[in-house]
Amino acid sequence: MKLKTLLFSSSILLSSLVLLSNCSENSKAGKVTTAGKKADTVAADTVPTVAGNYPPLDTAKYDTLLKRLANGDTTGRWPVKNQPYPVAGAILPFKRVVAFYGNLYSKKMGILGELPPNEMLAKLKGEVKNWEKADPKTPVQPALHYIAVVAQGAGGKDGKYRYRMPFKQIDSVLVLAKKANAIVFLDVQVALSNIRAELPLFEKYLSMPQVHFGMDPEFSMKDGSLPGKKIGTYDADDINYVSDYLAGIVRKNGLPPKILIIHRFTRKMVTNTKNIKLRKEVQVVMDMDGWGEPDLKLGTYRNFIFPEPVQFTGFKLFYKNDLKKAPHHMLTPQEVLKYKPQPIYIQYQ
Repeated sequence: MKLKTLLFSSSILLSSLVLLSNCSENSKAGKVTTAGKKADTVAADTVPTVAGNYPPLDTAKYDTLLKRLANGDTTGRWPVKNQPYPVAGAILPFKRVVAFYGNLYSKKMGILGELPPNEMLAKLKGEVKNWEKADPKTPVQPALHYIAVVAQGAGGKDGKYRYRMPFKQIDSVLVLAKKANAIVFLDVQVALSNIRAELPLFEKYLSMPQVHFGMDPEFSMKDGSLPGKKIGTYDADDINYVSDYLAGIVRKNGLPPKILIIHRFTRKMVTNTKNIKLRKEVQVVMDMDGWGEPDLKLGTYRNFIFPEPVQFTGFKLFYKNDLKKAPHHMLTPQEVLKYKPQPIYIQYQ
């Protein structure tokens, strides 16, 4: 199959509260405002912040599951060799994470904000059942993947072209997640800021055992370009900073490993992958994040995820954008499970 690269093109409305629709080529930004938008909130002392006791890691089962995820790969790339065993309480590879992505203020950034909360949670439950049916041997962990820092079309007071969501919205997501026994990912689009400035702002949430992290190279504009004008990038050094920071939180609070999601659909989005350090406190997932027809998505996975193994892989499915071009088909769980390696993290937008 001739490789076609997933291309990005996003229009930006020049408003201080116009947020880019993440990782969706030829997508239009949605206008989002906090004014008059009431969200459920939760007092800080009602959100669990203390880790429990976790059984010791079953290393033999861990190795068996890694081999199963390789799905018959014969290249020697998968499973990743010499990776550290995680600390107790690891989700991966014992469960497959199925996540809904988006922002509560926008219906255009993903399914998380597109549907009313109860309807969204019911749909997530249905997807969980679909994956459990497709792969009965792997339990499914539901998740809400919330965009906590969003690249936008206006510079803002500090000229960084990103908008930090109010913490009360994170609290709302935690409440919704609890209803669905879901974990939570906080996702960051730094724009002209940087990951070292944004990540520490969320430490109080990342100190909770059910909260994990996502970093989006697409909107990391290191050369000063405006977000949406070109595809951004992260280097292994950036990823190592994040994993080291998360590992410190895990050690400090006696937590299970954090899952770190890194979105990717081009080679230059993540540089020097061989230098990414693996730590027992953090499980790294390279997530294929582009939309398109099935052959295009498979080609992207084969060319930008498969050849540069880090630890685990993920795959993103778009309810609308994947249907835009013939054959107008969003991949099914059964089809995705044929990939080598099998993605252990699935995200719906």
